[in-house]
Amino acid sequence: MTHELVSATLPVWSIIPFAGMLLSIAIVPLVRPEWWEKHMLGVAFAWSLLFLIPFAVAYGIGESWFRLLESVLLDYIPFIVLLLGLFVVAGGIAVRGTLAGTTKVNCLLLFIGTALASWIGTTGAAMLLIRPMIRANAWRKNKVHLMVFFIFLVANMGGCLTPLGDPPLFMGFQRGVPFTWTFHLLPILLLNLVIMFAIFAVMDKHFYNKEIKEGRSPHDAMAAGSKEPIRLEGAHNLIFIAMIIIGVLANGLLPEMHPFFANGAGIHIYDEIVFPYATLAEIIIILAAAFFSIKTTKKSTRDLNEFTYAPIIEVAKLFIGIFVTMIPALILLKAHGAELGMNDPWQMFWATGALSSFLDNTPTYLVFLQTAGALGATEGIVTSVGTVSQIMLEAISAGAVFMGANTYIGNAPNFMVKSIAEENKIKMPSFFGYMGWSIAILIPLFIINTFVFFL
Repeated sequence: MTHELVSATLPVWSIIPFAGMLLSIAIVPLVRPEWWEKHMLGVAFAWSLLFLIPFAVAYGIGESWFRLLESVLLDYIPFIVLLLGLFVVAGGIAVRGTLAGTTKVNCLLLFIGTALASWIGTTGAAMLLIRPMIRANAWRKNKVHLMVFFIFLVANMGGCLTPLGDPPLFMGFQRGVPFTWTFHLLPILLLNLVIMFAIFAVMDKHFYNKEIKEGRSPHDAMAAGSKEPIRLEGAHNLIFIAMIIIGVLANGLLPEMHPFFANGAGIHIYDEIVFPYATLAEIIIILAAAFFSIKTTKKSTRDLNEFTYAPIIEVAKLFIGIFVTMIPALILLKAHGAELGMNDPWQMFWATGALSSFLDNTPTYLVFLQTAGALGATEGIVTSVGTVSQIMLEAISAGAVFMGANTYIGNAPNFMVKSIAEENKIKMPSFFGYMGWSIAILIPLFIINTFVFFL
């Protein structure tokens, strides 16, 4: 059976295991948290098998094996290696010194993280700034809003200005979107930052005043003689972050620079699956950066960050289940995306964003980029999938990057921030509890975006 025939005949109910995986992430930690901690990988495998076994019966073991290898080798492994590299390297950089968790300091930390995200990736910026944010506010009782806005701004929105910031934009760069084109998203980002920082400042000032009235103060943690000047430890890890950036860029540029990497050249794995040499080069460079970071960073620096591998391990366990079970959803979307009748930018913005909130935003971006390329635009950005009007590309890009903040699984750094916060005894909202925050704050913001930029 051909892959095209599978795409044409796959039933909609094949996404049930994916829905089950998402519901497990949302509900089981609330009902049986200790059991979930021990068995989340087993749950991921169970839902994966509930998709793979019926799929193999219906379409053959060969087709099932092809789809599994395609998802795991070409999508999951590069994804998790990049996250691991940024997690390890950023975990070797510590901001030492005394930071008082006032509203001004918190706004400054959020702004720095948001500004860095487009250049060192949302994962790199989140891992670099999350621990200083937690330490600065260790004196506070009410800290959930800090983590939620950190996810909104640093782990998502800040990554919109370059292809280095978020994987969907890099996929666009690989398909012909100019590197600096993403600067067109700056007006949308600036409007969102003005609104978001205004909301955050009011909310944080309220909680700050509440803490003071209850007898807590940032100065309690700054006793006489204990104040340290701010300084950066492990700054040499910035070299390794540069290595990771070079590795990511190499994946996109090597095929154009040398014939050895051109035309999808790589290691033949199975059927039509080829593991590109360019992707292999990226992985080797990223793992080398992580290895050198581990070997050259002082233990005391990582101890200051309370660095453990638990957050990245949790992400790896959960996302293997997500990547496998979302295979049918992506097949259906790719096969029928052009039939959805979306011809307007606002439709692309919301469709890309809604699916990026629950599916991996990279393949979702690619599907809608391909859909937009098939609309027959005569002016705009010339890509390998066709010419896409600038406003349509802005809508797809903004939807993929911004709406990844809508759920914990919308973007991998979201889960990593949640895990690190919980390691530091901050009680984070449940899956649906977090969505309550995003519905209350982000959805009205995206409605504003729609009226200002996409109608």
